[in-house]
Parts: sequence; C-alpha cells; structure tokens
Amino acid sequence: MNQRPPWAPDEIDIERPSVARMYDFFLGGSNNFAADRRLALEYLQVLPDMPAIARAQRAVLHRVVRYLAAAGVDQFLDLGSGMPTAGTVHETAQRVNPRARVVYVDVDPVAAAHGRALLGRTPHTGVVLADLRDPAYVLKHPVTAELFDFSRPIALLMIAVLHFLPDRDEPAEVVGRYRDASAPGSAIAITHATNDYDPEMAERAEAVYRKASHQMHYRSRSEVEALLAGYDLAEPGLVDMTCWRPDGRPSPDPLGGDVTRYSGYAAVGRKNA
Repeated sequence: MNQRPPWAPDEIDIERPSVARMYDFFLGGSNNFAADRRLALEYLQVLPDMPAIARAQRAVLHRVVRYLAAAGVDQFLDLGSGMPTAGTVHETAQRVNPRARVVYVDVDPVAAAHGRALLGRTPHTGVVLADLRDPAYVLKHPVTAELFDFSRPIALLMIAVLHFLPDRDEPAEVVGRYRDASAPGSAIAITHATNDYDPEMAERAEAVYRKASHQMHYRSRSEVEALLAGYDLAEPGLVDMTCWRPDGRPSPDPLGGDVTRYSGYAAVGRKNA
C-alpha cells in the first residue's frame, strides 16, 4: 500500500496510477506515488526510451512557446499541463514578453495543487483544476476569464495530451470547440504519440496504460493531422517531434538522432478566420 504524504489532497486515490504523476516520474520528478512508479516501470519495459521522449516533448514545448511569443501571442492555455517542472510555460513565455499570460489546466488534483503552490502570487498566471474535454467549463472558469481577453489570440498548448483522448471522446471535436471559441490569429501546438513506426510496441504500450487514470491511444500521421482541422500549419508542418524547428543548440541526442524511436509528431497551427 502507498503511504499518503502530507502534501497529497485527501480526495485522490493514491492507489490508482495517474498519467500526470507517471510523466513526472519519467522526467525524474518526485511528486509521484508508489503506484505511479510501479506502472511507469512496467511501461519502461515496453518503451525504455520514454525518459528521453518525455524530455524531447518538453523541449518541443519550450520551442513552440518561444516561437509563438516571438510572433506576438501573449496568452497561453496549457491544457493537460501536468506536474510543474523546470522550464514552465510562464517562465519561457515571459522571457520573451514579461506580460504574457498563462493558464495551466489539469484534471489531476496533485498537479493542480502543486501548480498553485509553485505559482503563489506570480503575476499573469493561474491554475484551473478541470478536464480539458469540457472546453466550456475551462474557458468560462473565473481564473481563465480573469486572465484572458478572448477577443485576442490565444495559444492552445496540447503537448503529449491528445493521445489520452480515445476516439469515443471525439478529440477532433474537443479541439474544434477550443478553436471556435478563440479569436483569429490564435494557435495550437501539439505533440502526439504515433504507431506509424512500431505498431506492435504501440499496442503493448496501450495495454499498460489501461491500468492508469487515462488510457493511451497511439495514432497514425493522418489521424493526428485530422485533429488539426481548421488550422494552417506553420512550417515545417506536422513532423517528427525532434524535427520541429530545432533550435540549433548543440547537444547529444540520447537516441542517436533516430526519429522513429521518439514515436511522436509535433505541429503548430494558426487560425486565420
């Protein structure tokens, strides 16, 4: 049995692995429970590269935030933000524009609680405990409504999150509701796991996540592209995630530059109308 730490909200089931806390474990964090670690270790038996993949996803997040902030977007809605970790969205965006506004959204109470504790009185930022599958609730929440001006562009950040929405939840429709509620010039940034390179591994990985708070759904390139309907993709389009606008900073690739081992796509799109 897990021992409940003093920082864990009473209402959460610490015996049920959380995808947010498993991701924290993959990134080397400590805000996770024994159940999260057990399932994460089981997943690593299927995909030993996951820590490198998680770091690569965070690197994509940093690049897209810098890109969008430099392009004039100053409102960021981080959907499925997960546990706070180094290089947060508000830190990255506010280095470009100190007045950039950020709302973090996650369904995990531990992630939301840690986010609020980390932010404290940090200006222009807020945290919403919510399910991203309910855009109306997220967008009308008092925190979101206070921080955002919906007549101006907003960037939807959906990094490593859409693959946790099964087809029955109609992820394209969920994305579309956020898109339709945002002003022209708004953006979306995604990363998404793919089964294009190793379908057998993807099936085994999905089986592990059936034991977690949310199931995982690897998708093909065409399926991922369909989630971006209504957006014009910025160059270089939908690509292997390590190939999305690499920043040129020399650093050894832990996976030897093999994009197939990252098993994920990335893209940024802009809404024109």
